[in-house]
Amino acid sequence: MAKAVKTNALRMLDKAKIPYRTIEYEVDEKNICGSDVARKTGLPLEQVFKTIVLKGERNGYVVFCLPVNKELDLKKAAAVIKDKRVELIAVKDLLKITGYIRGGCSPVGMKKKFPTYMDYTAEQFEEISVSAGVRGCQMVVNAKQLIAYTESTLVDVTES
Repeated sequence: MAKAVKTNALRMLDKAKIPYRTIEYEVDEKNICGSDVARKTGLPLEQVFKTIVLKGERNGYVVFCLPVNKELDLKKAAAVIKDKRVELIAVKDLLKITGYIRGGCSPVGMKKKFPTYMDYTAEQFEEISVSAGVRGCQMVVNAKQLIAYTESTLVDVTES
């Protein structure tokens, strides 16, 4: 399949010889929520993962990837990284810190390598989808290869 969009994330997977496929979709700037992405790409909510960047009080920036139909529990996230508290970074700081914009943030290819945590449910699937690094393009990757490549720790940090 020809890849119309070639992002830093996709180039890095190419270099690592990790196969993937991309799914491009129409972006509605007023609605860039993950469930909308799942609907437009035809993928199950559980297999479409969003990338959330947080800042720990003591431990700095961390990345969490979780299914778009789940919400991050900040207390659980803080406990996982052994910090008192964590908070979402401001949208205005996302590009400067990660190199990505809201709705196009990928766990692959950020400006810097941050500790990455993936929802444990990722392992249940052969493939999961994450942003390819731009709005309007998802990359579908073997879950185990993505977990290994991003050096993700599998965790349960979603609200019950």
